[in-house]
Amino acid sequence: MTVANKSSYVTLSTAALEFVLERTDKHLYPIRCAGVDYSWLHPKGEGALFAVTVDGQRYTNQTLELIDVEMDYATQGVRHLIARFTGRGFEVDHHLKVYQDTALTESWQIIRCTGDQPLKVTRMDSFALDIPAGAYDLHYYTSDWGAEFTSVHERLENAKVVETKLGRSSKGMHPWFALTHAGGSVLSGSVAWSGNWVFRFDPIEGGGFRLSGGLHDWEFAKELAPGDTVESPIVVLVIGKDLNAVSQQYARVGRRYWYPRTSLSAKVPVEWNHWWSYEDDHINAEIFHENIAIAEKMGVEICMLDAGWFGPSDPASFWYDYRGDWDVVNTVRFPQGMRPLADDAHARGMKFGMWCEIEALGVKARLAETHPELVALRDGEKLGYVCFGSPQGEDFGYQTLARLIREYDLDWIKLDFNLDPGAGCNRTDHGHAAGDGLYGHYMGYYRVLERIRREFPEVVLEGCSSGGLRIDLGLLRRIDMHFLSDPDYPVHDLQLFWGATTYVAPDACLHWSFGEWINKDPIPPQTFNPRDPKLKPHQFDYYTRISMLNVFGYSQKLPELPAWVEARMTTHAQIFKQHVRHFVKDADLYRLTGQPTREGGGDRWSAFQYRLPDQSDNLLFVFRLPGAEASRTIQLCDLQADRAYRVTGFEGEAMGALRGSDLMQTGLTFDALPEEGSALLRVTPL
Repeated sequence: MTVANKSSYVTLSTAALEFVLERTDKHLYPIRCAGVDYSWLHPKGEGALFAVTVDGQRYTNQTLELIDVEMDYATQGVRHLIARFTGRGFEVDHHLKVYQDTALTESWQIIRCTGDQPLKVTRMDSFALDIPAGAYDLHYYTSDWGAEFTSVHERLENAKVVETKLGRSSKGMHPWFALTHAGGSVLSGSVAWSGNWVFRFDPIEGGGFRLSGGLHDWEFAKELAPGDTVESPIVVLVIGKDLNAVSQQYARVGRRYWYPRTSLSAKVPVEWNHWWSYEDDHINAEIFHENIAIAEKMGVEICMLDAGWFGPSDPASFWYDYRGDWDVVNTVRFPQGMRPLADDAHARGMKFGMWCEIEALGVKARLAETHPELVALRDGEKLGYVCFGSPQGEDFGYQTLARLIREYDLDWIKLDFNLDPGAGCNRTDHGHAAGDGLYGHYMGYYRVLERIRREFPEVVLEGCSSGGLRIDLGLLRRIDMHFLSDPDYPVHDLQLFWGATTYVAPDACLHWSFGEWINKDPIPPQTFNPRDPKLKPHQFDYYTRISMLNVFGYSQKLPELPAWVEARMTTHAQIFKQHVRHFVKDADLYRLTGQPTREGGGDRWSAFQYRLPDQSDNLLFVFRLPGAEASRTIQLCDLQADRAYRVTGFEGEAMGALRGSDLMQTGLTFDALPEEGSALLRVTPL
């Protein structure tokens, strides 16, 4: 619908949130948020809605002329507003989406060169919001290898920038923030972009702050010829009464509208991956066949071959050096190639997948010599990746992945990225200009993933980047799940899960239980040994149940597991498949305790509640970490106060029946769990 009356109001609303666009002052603002007082989010005065910098001049919805408004209702449950503004030689289409029964919005722009002269775009703030003076606490995450989702909490008093300029969305910081008002309500934002991004919190005259952000303007410039367009990344904003309410909205909208799903990823399968137990130089065809024979008996549903399959036919070749030569199989390790592995897994009723770092270019890869036109360069120096900002690079990415899928009958691809591209490629013979190489690379990468999705709709795409250094809602519109981190020791796992699920649904997170590393120099906490005579069943259950919070996976030498460990792992897989995974993929998640930290701080008890949306059932995970006090009372959330609930385990445990009001107010006391002990309970209404 196009609105013709330029003095009218356009309303964009859901059950939880309402926006109004007043045509006379060109302003869009929230006027009602059901259930909780969010008046602090009403913009201060007539602040900007978005901002773009074109040919060195900054423009907002206030300085541009509003010429048209359209409403799109094509997607059920979604209302999509497009407001068109015009400037000197260009137009800006401002997009705003709201989702039914949520207080979640998406905001972005498309800039179009309408004149007869080229122009240059150097900054695109996908959103801007002015908030009044008040007491605000800012929460965000820093991130590095093995240190993902490290929380930072600080009072917002002065100018603050949350950003990354390393070329990967989660290197340095994760693309997310939460701003808590003194009254307790929360505004959260996330940039749906895999490269450099920024959130700015700038003081404004008279008090308050101007929030803005999206694509980082550092080293960015996009030249538009007449008729050309450029699109800013989507910024998601969510309002909620607390952090749980915010994260539940991210998950609900993600599951329904954003995340692609295959029949396999929708199942939330049990995964085995060879990596940490063998790495690349200890894996071969014989070992892989031995493992998948045991995996079948243990209830595994997808077997993954990680790095180590490609490169020269040399037992000692190092995977990192030869990334890019995906047409070369290491025939010393795999004499008959990859297809027999897939055929074996399929014959046993399991799926088969492989690892590939499709963007990367190792220092010894032949690809750089045979196809120099693919190489990303900055100021003439190699950056270590194939530039998908060039048509040739994009085509290489698609053709290579498509060939691997067809030749090896793949059901799953793990897509890694182990480098920091910084500002990206600045070659000018690639189809991009010097200032938008990284932008062009990620847009090209997105197109490759979208094309693979169209051509192979049942192949699962897993995202990984040195573990968890590229976890964002841009990739999650094109892949099935993110791998959270390379290390997998228990307290680290809990810190990751607590943090990642503030903006990613549990069924879009994959991480492994405590693994045995063959690495000669593992990080100090990575000490798991399944053959250790001191290993107790309660410890192994604790390690394994942590991985059952999300997509359940592990990396172990299956032929060398002690019989009792194999039996327990098999039991856990059965419980996960029969009782747990439908909660992981469908239920709302509640953090019932604070975030633990790897260094021994934070909350030393960790409890999570899953509640199905129809309130028919609940699942409770409780973990007592090393150094925890002996007893903790856990209060559940959002039960029916007057209803009785039966609390039971899946292996004969029974805690009787309790009223919902008692479970929420008095709670359940756990005083018999040892350190590294756990409980997995069902809380079912009678």
